[in-house]
This record gives sequence, C-alpha cells and structure tokens, in this order.
Amino acid sequence: MNIIISNNSSTPIYEQIKTAIKQAIFSNELKEEDILPSVRNLANDLKISFLTVKRAYDELEEEGFIKSVQGKGSFVAPKNLELIKEEKLKEIQDHIEKIYDISKIANVSEEEIKELFKMIFEGDF
Repeated sequence: MNIIISNNSSTPIYEQIKTAIKQAIFSNELKEEDILPSVRNLANDLKISFLTVKRAYDELEEEGFIKSVQGKGSFVAPKNLELIKEEKLKEIQDHIEKIYDISKIANVSEEEIKELFKMIFEGDF
C-alpha cells in the first residue's frame, strides 16, 4: 500500500491517510485480516507525527474499517457490506449535490438532468 500525502492540500493529513486506506480496502488492495503498518512505522515512512497516524487509525477503527489487537497491531476488519454501501451512498450524495448546484447556476432543468442520468445508466453516453 502506497500512501501519498500532500502538505499543500486543505485536507488534514490524518484524513488523507484515512482516505488512502479506505481506497485500498475498497479496491481490494488491502484484504480482510491484512496487517497495516504500525503507527510508528507509518509515521516514520511518511515523516509525520506519530499522533497524526494514531488519529487516522483510531477513526478508521471507530468507523469499522480496521481493528486493533493489543500487542499485535492493526488489521483490516472483515468487510461490512452495509458500511461500504453507506460510505459510497454518501459519496454519491455529495456528487449529486454538486450537480444540483451546477444545474441551478446554469439553469439546467430537472428533466435534463434525469435524461443525462438515464443516458449514462443505459450506456448511451
């Protein structure tokens, strides 16, 4: 797993780490029960604070993506398909909200948006 962080991004570094790990889980680059780098090793590799990585891992654990075992490390949690679906639905919702905002600015009707979606789902796009 390759995590690339950007100091120029407005996204906090711990969020960048969380996003990279989630993407690796969603893409099956990381599979159930795979061990993650230790907090200390990942912090050293990324040249960032131990506390930043710990925050990312803690939040991933709270969200059900990883599990920590005292003295053994952090592992990818068994996939909860409902959790993954919820995460992706939220992502879709965010994009639809952007589409809505753009359509209002450009005076694009609801029917035109629906037609675009229909074309995309039918593969005519």
